[in-house]
Amino acid sequence: MKRVEQLTPPRERSFTGDIAQRLNWLRAGVLGANDGIVSVAAVAVGVAGATTEVGPIITAGMAALVGGAISMALGEYVSVSSQRDSQRSMIAAKRAELRRSPRENLERLARAYEHKGLSPATAALVAEELTEFDALGAHLSAELNLDVDDVVSPWHAAFASAIAFILGAVLPMAAILLPPEGLRVPVTFIAVLLALGITGWIGAVIGGGSRFRAAARVVLGGALALAATFAIGSLLGASGLLS
Repeated sequence: MKRVEQLTPPRERSFTGDIAQRLNWLRAGVLGANDGIVSVAAVAVGVAGATTEVGPIITAGMAALVGGAISMALGEYVSVSSQRDSQRSMIAAKRAELRRSPRENLERLARAYEHKGLSPATAALVAEELTEFDALGAHLSAELNLDVDDVVSPWHAAFASAIAFILGAVLPMAAILLPPEGLRVPVTFIAVLLALGITGWIGAVIGGGSRFRAAARVVLGGALALAATFAIGSLLGASGLLS
């Protein structure tokens, strides 16, 4: 089974690659939502610890939401742009190399399949047939584990990251603003920790890790962040420095 997968022409492997790429996007979306939940909740709870007035809480929460979404989008854009430039550079280099020395590259492709367990004669035949079918795709797949269709879009990544962050941030903003004054912080703690548990669980399902451990780690980290910012806000509010 492993050998069949390794020797499948690149175009026929695009469906598998597409699934893997979608899982990566889903994982990134879960992480972005998790960041939105934690960061905005921490800011909102910190301000709520310092004052009971709604205005400052809304201002700080919205600032954290907008600033965090832009920061996430910018970071994702820069990161994915670097990845895209690297992929394009490798593809261009391999395309030029195939034009300069097609015979040497054919021999290199055959050796690559020999290293995967084929006999020299079979490896040479496979290399020739794949080269006739799609020389560039065959070399990119065998030598670089890359597909021309897998080049990522930084704009898509930036947009998805920002949307995921905003969707995650909506929960703590609603939890801190909708309940009565005395219940704002407790309700926010409960809602945020439940949401973090769910995102941690989903992330573990996607990644194939321990679901309980992943959820517990995220919940513990979120609880520490909320407790720390609430304690700091309460101390500042009690000290009179903000009045």
